[in-house]
Amino acid sequence: MKNILVTGGAGFIGSNFIRYVLAERPGVQVVTLDALTYAGRRESLTGLPEQRHAFVHGDIRDRELVERLLSERRIDTIVHFAAESHVDRSIAGPEAFIETNVVGTLRLLEAARTAWLGRGAAEGKRFHHISTDEVFGSLGPTDAAFHEGTPYSPNSPYAASKAASDHLVNAYVHTYGLPATITNCSNNYGPRQFPEKLIPLMILNALTGKPLPVYGDGAQVRDWLYVIDGCEAILRVLERGRAGQSYNIGGGNQPTNLEIVHQICAYLDTRFPESPYRPYSRLLRFVPDRPGHDRRYAVDFRKIERELGWQPRFSLEEGLRETIEWYLANPEWLSAIGRRDDYHGWIERNYTKRGVDQ
Repeated sequence: MKNILVTGGAGFIGSNFIRYVLAERPGVQVVTLDALTYAGRRESLTGLPEQRHAFVHGDIRDRELVERLLSERRIDTIVHFAAESHVDRSIAGPEAFIETNVVGTLRLLEAARTAWLGRGAAEGKRFHHISTDEVFGSLGPTDAAFHEGTPYSPNSPYAASKAASDHLVNAYVHTYGLPATITNCSNNYGPRQFPEKLIPLMILNALTGKPLPVYGDGAQVRDWLYVIDGCEAILRVLERGRAGQSYNIGGGNQPTNLEIVHQICAYLDTRFPESPYRPYSRLLRFVPDRPGHDRRYAVDFRKIERELGWQPRFSLEEGLRETIEWYLANPEWLSAIGRRDDYHGWIERNYTKRGVDQ
């Protein structure tokens, strides 16, 4: 692994992964390909070493561009983060999710097949696809956690689009022999996450005294993964994972959404004892639940632990503290988002009287 193409590298997990791999593997070169849609932030890539990182503004559906990058940059590894990823947006407008998550993945796979297999040069290559635990559907209160053999049962347009892309990757492994792996991760959180997701939105709303909208009764259960732990797991799969395999990545915790919000409020109460919004929990508002809302996720990550020796290092308390402190220390990142009409309009239309999850 010397030359990595990271799709969606200006996004939340992608930008954290790029920083992680450049720090951990000094000999690696990274090329970021990102269309810079609403959640793609050039600011998330500031400070990276120019001699080891290059940014390309482009669309993963542009197969000619991807093939040129694979050839000119001598790419041996593709890490595919690029995706429309917000469930509420997929409910409001599913077509964009099919275009990016399904068609985009197909174009990348075809480019990799042409560049690598067409020239008989698959040795030493790897296509790694970033997926989600949402492809497995929803668990009941006493159901066992999702494992790699859990049948797919997606319940939202977003989850369906990711399930389709997973199946495409597996099809290219078995039909063409493409050396590929998949990771199905639980709910990532941490620095640089676009504030439409639960944790960053609650942090930012609380700091400005805005309501903290929670769907339904707030008893939805999620498995929370600090993004640096997720990046470490992905790198472990790239270097030691078996081609053709999927690996589940989880944080080893399953609090309710309401518990997450209360933990954030409690930390801010201590952090800002003179705040006029204290106690922050009084800002909490319950709002009508989301259509088809999955009730519970839990991830069994024993396979990656057993085969690759990975397990999460950050507790939920530690990860939330690191996340809150990053947002407090980076107001310029937040102000750049606040100036964007697309973000402001979306928040006003969708979260003024509604909730948020994940």
